[in-house]
Amino acid sequence: MLEHELRANDGILILRPHGSLQATDFTSLTGVVDGYLQRGGRLRGVLISGKSFPGWENLDALMAHLKFVKNHHSRIDKVAIVADGVVARVLPNVASHFVNAQLQHFDGDDAAWSWLTRAPEQDSPSPNREKIS
Repeated sequence: MLEHELRANDGILILRPHGSLQATDFTSLTGVVDGYLQRGGRLRGVLISGKSFPGWENLDALMAHLKFVKNHHSRIDKVAIVADGVVARVLPNVASHFVNAQLQHFDGDDAAWSWLTRAPEQDSPSPNREKIS
C-alpha cells in the first residue's frame, strides 16, 4: 500500500509505502496528482518516507510505477528519499539518469523537508545529506 498526501500549499507530495506496492496505488496517486497539475500546480517536491523500499506486489505494480514516473517526472523539481537500505541509498544515483528531478537521500524527514522547501538557489551541500556524484 502507498499512503499519499498532497500538500497543495507547499506543492509537495508525501508518499509513505507500507508493504509491497500495488498497481492500484498508482491509479489512485495518478488521479490526485493529475488533478492538482491540471489546476495549474507544480510539484516542487516529492518526499518518499519509509523504513525501507518495500518492492512491488507483481509485474503489474512495477509497470504502473514506471508509467507514473514516465508521465510525471518532468513536472517534479525534487525527490527526497528517507529510508534505510541499499536500494534507498543507491536509487538517487541510478534514477538521476532517467528523470529530470533532483534526487537526494536523507537520514530523516526534517532534513528532507527542509531541502524540498528551500529555493533552488539556496541548495548547497549540508552535513544532513549525502552528496550525489
